[in-house]
Amino acid sequence: MLLGVLASCNHVDNKVIPSYTVRLDLGTYGVWNTYGVNGAGDYRIFNRDKRLPANFPYNANMYTGFGGVLLIMGFDASTASYAPLAFDAACPVERRIEYTITVDPSNFEAVCPKCGSRYNVLTGSGGPISGTALAQKVGLTTYKCRQSVNGGYIITSY
Repeated sequence: MLLGVLASCNHVDNKVIPSYTVRLDLGTYGVWNTYGVNGAGDYRIFNRDKRLPANFPYNANMYTGFGGVLLIMGFDASTASYAPLAFDAACPVERRIEYTITVDPSNFEAVCPKCGSRYNVLTGSGGPISGTALAQKVGLTTYKCRQSVNGGYIITSY
């Protein structure tokens, strides 16, 4: 029992923001080449309500979660290779849609503009690196990136 308590002390909770549906279809070769991410550290933020990116062809069947979707080309530990990774762009400390993370281009850490917490998004975890998020042991909500037969990816919460 003591071992279970000690192990839980290092647990990071990545499910603290409200659960919203995510379905972002970048599933064709053309759409992926225009809006996807290709090189390590390449990233893009999608937010249907804010129309980000400005010219992305959103339709009625696309949803971008609580605070939007951060899509980044990072290292997927489960496959030991570079792949697109997706996270909710809402800061799990602030838990409000107006405080969405940005990516620091010098080190590719996600940063909350309100509380200053930093998150590891380049290696797939979305876990806290510093700030209030580290103290509270909360990380970014992760989403699934599934490769499409048509040459792109579909990002979902399910």
